[in-house]
This record gives sequence, C-alpha cells and structure tokens, in this order.
Amino acid sequence: MAGQTLYDKLWSQHLVKERDDGTALIYIDRQLLHEVTSPQAFEGLRLAGRKPWRLDANLATPDHNVPTTVVERAEGNAGIKDPVSLIQVQTLDDNCVEFGIEEFKINDPRQ
Repeated sequence: MAGQTLYDKLWSQHLVKERDDGTALIYIDRQLLHEVTSPQAFEGLRLAGRKPWRLDANLATPDHNVPTTVVERAEGNAGIKDPVSLIQVQTLDDNCVEFGIEEFKINDPRQ
C-alpha cells in the first residue's frame, strides 16, 4: 500500500465526520483573509452583532491589489493608483483594526 499524499494527511487531520453519502465535515484551523472578499464577511459579522471566533486563527494580508514595483510598494497604500483597489485595501486595514485581526500590510516584511 502506498503512503498518504500530503493532501490525504491534511484531510485526515482535519476530518471531523464523513457521511455515507461522501459529504464531510472538516475543522478549519486557520483562515487567511484578503481585501477582495473579506468586506462582505466583516459586514455580516457587524449585522449579526458578532465578533470573529479565535482571533489567533485568522491572518489578513492584501494580495490582489498590491503594487508590483518597488517604488509604489514602498509608498504603502498611497502607491495604489486604482481607486477601487485602494478602497479594498483600506477597508481591509480598517476591518482588521476594528475586529482585532492581525494583518500583514503592504510594507510588512512578512508578506
């Protein structure tokens, strides 16, 4: 019998229950947030009057609208020329501050 693939190992470590019909319930132990789809999730939390669960399991970083040149990137958010992109990144920044989620911002060396 062949060894497990990395996918199989990760899947089995996170599998909570598998039903006879093949559907599975898995435990998500880490959530990565970005600037494009997270505003809707944060708004949902606001509307429901909820706070994120397990703040330490969440990490945010802008990745779709990050400037690609060294000069623009050094300017941080000011280096983003497209107004819609800038709003998305600023909204992520604001939401992370409001909800207490760690964020690797544009200039962060960990990004």
